[in-house]
Amino acid sequence: MDKSKKNRNRARKTRIMRVRKTLHGSAERPRLSVLKTNCHIYAQLIDDEKSTTLLGLGTQSKSCSVKTKSKASAREIGKQIAELAMKRNINSVIFDRGRYKFHGIVAELANGAREAGLQF
Repeated sequence: MDKSKKNRNRARKTRIMRVRKTLHGSAERPRLSVLKTNCHIYAQLIDDEKSTTLLGLGTQSKSCSVKTKSKASAREIGKQIAELAMKRNINSVIFDRGRYKFHGIVAELANGAREAGLQF
């Protein structure tokens, strides 16, 4: 692997761990993790105590009507994951933005989840 790629991957992992070292999800208050790619956006509810994923949703899911990464699709995914969490009696979560800044698509996903009733 090229040295610049190693440095980029190391910096990426450092940014992730800087945010995640203070976050720890549980069964009653799971971690809402966000992942972005060039074409899609995903959100997961994770129980860190059991190391399990409780819910997962993304733009490639069958229930999502918008199939590309945009602010509208991020807001819809936030609303849908909040509704699914409410069905499982999960009212509050810990928001994990990962290595991304809290603006744009990540902020829209968070606002959509807040609108649907999740607290964080």
